[in-house]
Amino acid sequence: MPLFSTLDLVAFAWFLGAWTAYSMTLSWTERRKRGLNSEMDRYRDVWMLQMLGRDMRMVDAQIVSALQNGTAFFASTSLIAVGGALTLLRSTEEILQVMAALPFGLRNTTVQWEAKTIGLAIIFVYAFFKFAWSYRLYNYMAIMIGATPPTTDKDTPEAKVHVARLGRLCEVAGRHFNRGQRAFFFALGYLGWFISPWLLMATSVAVAAVLWRRQFASDSRRALLNE
Repeated sequence: MPLFSTLDLVAFAWFLGAWTAYSMTLSWTERRKRGLNSEMDRYRDVWMLQMLGRDMRMVDAQIVSALQNGTAFFASTSLIAVGGALTLLRSTEEILQVMAALPFGLRNTTVQWEAKTIGLAIIFVYAFFKFAWSYRLYNYMAIMIGATPPTTDKDTPEAKVHVARLGRLCEVAGRHFNRGQRAFFFALGYLGWFISPWLLMATSVAVAAVLWRRQFASDSRRALLNE
């Protein structure tokens, strides 16, 4: 007997497809459509140019510290979420009884529940790696800000190359942070699978739609573009 039904496998493939399609489409169309992330990348470059012209760069160091603290918070939260997901494995029988009593819930076997729970833990592990790497990149940024040439050399080619590298590094750090947060959002959609494969397909589309709207049709984007 197969571990999952055909409908479950289709729903899981739908979930992965929605996540992958959103990520790839966002990468391809973000700059052309001037998404929220691409606008922030532009302001990262502006920040680096402003930093080059400042004599005292304590403000810039504080900004990097704030970015690190936010990333560290999410990295820690990811580990807690992994622990919480694995803890569910210890109460499988009790949880299955509760899930079976739900009006639209489908009965899961013990092995199915444990497999789904491990999948949820894997998503949070992926998020942890993204947040941890983003934190490390912000640490590198702090070092490079300390190595930035003085304002007297701001017009030299070396200084301009340095701030361009800083801008790209900041952009990459932000990209990894965004991917970690995206994993959190899709983890919420993944929870639908514990109730029904149909609900998993619906929540996958809902999460992708909400994220897309925030990138291209949100109040925050209109505020940045002054629309």
